[in-house]
Amino acid sequence: MPEQPPEGDGTADEGPDAAATALHRARAAARARGARPGRPGSLTPARGTGAPGAGGGQPGGGERGAGGRSGARPDARDPQTVSSSIGRLVSERGWRTPVAVGGVMGRWDQVVGAEVAAHCEPETFAEGELVVRADSTAWATQVRLLGAAVLRRLGEELGEGVVTRLVVKGPAGPSWRAGSRSAGGRGPRDTYG
Repeated sequence: MPEQPPEGDGTADEGPDAAATALHRARAAARARGARPGRPGSLTPARGTGAPGAGGGQPGGGERGAGGRSGARPDARDPQTVSSSIGRLVSERGWRTPVAVGGVMGRWDQVVGAEVAAHCEPETFAEGELVVRADSTAWATQVRLLGAAVLRRLGEELGEGVVTRLVVKGPAGPSWRAGSRSAGGRGPRDTYG
């Protein structure tokens, strides 16, 4: 049995027995706190120490859900599916509406139809307003005329009152501003689309 160095000024021990000495000190400190080093359930203090989660019902551990062993029924410590974890995160953060709108934007062609989706796409959604950009002025006019039907379809997909206003924008023409010293004015008199 190796000699135990005297506990002195608290400086670090050196030599081959330094690790064994440190382990011995840690075990002694754990016993002093009431923990049971080296036994199953050693993270909880021994019974009768008055610590929360100590003893109480199950042999060798704390109560179910208090850091002890798991019981036969599912609880929060069991493995969770990715779907349930993401669903819980979405509901805790209050992201239900943005996630639902993002889902509709991702399948825009199924919501409004392939022909309309080929000529317009959603750009932004904020505070109940969905902004849609058409690829020509003719299609922008057509989607404006279909606005009530699109809003009704979005209400079916998302629930009533999520999208309250549909803003349809035509194509954006090229910018004729070049450089930091461009002259103001109306620009070229041509339509795009």
